[in-house]
Amino acid sequence: MKSKEILFSKGKNDECYTPDYGVRPILKYIPKNPIVWCPFDTENSEFVKQISVQNKVIYSHIDNGQDFFKYEPEHWDIIISNPPFTQKRNYFERALSFNKPFALIMTNTWLNDAAPKQLFKVKELQLLLFDKRMKFLNNGITEHKITFSSSYYCWNFLPQQIIMEKLSIKG
Repeated sequence: MKSKEILFSKGKNDECYTPDYGVRPILKYIPKNPIVWCPFDTENSEFVKQISVQNKVIYSHIDNGQDFFKYEPEHWDIIISNPPFTQKRNYFERALSFNKPFALIMTNTWLNDAAPKQLFKVKELQLLLFDKRMKFLNNGITEHKITFSSSYYCWNFLPQQIIMEKLSIKG
């Protein structure tokens, strides 16, 4: 899959996974007691694997009948995940509607769109930026031709509005 297909897909290529090194930078910002909901994840997700070492994690996935737009766990405090890159605005509107902290990975090209400007007009957007591009996984294969960078788009989550983190990519 080419990165252009991910960026401009109509939803057919949305099942790309965050590599382990893409989860590590967010871990230190997660408070120790809150329950973390990973709404686009299975038990094999790096988010679930790594966050569950320090926090209770609830994960859900549309393939299990848990559509983010209709499903909500009974008890949770924070959302952390990598939503599909299509329907970006809808995912962020839903996340903001809970009025709870979140950190969601999204392409940085989204900042050129009017949607984040409108969505975060009255709610302060926070960004956890990376020093290099993350290479997402597609069917277990690393996508090496990613032409866009990504960040964690956060609300009420980080200690300051913009933070730069190093991605430690091995291999």
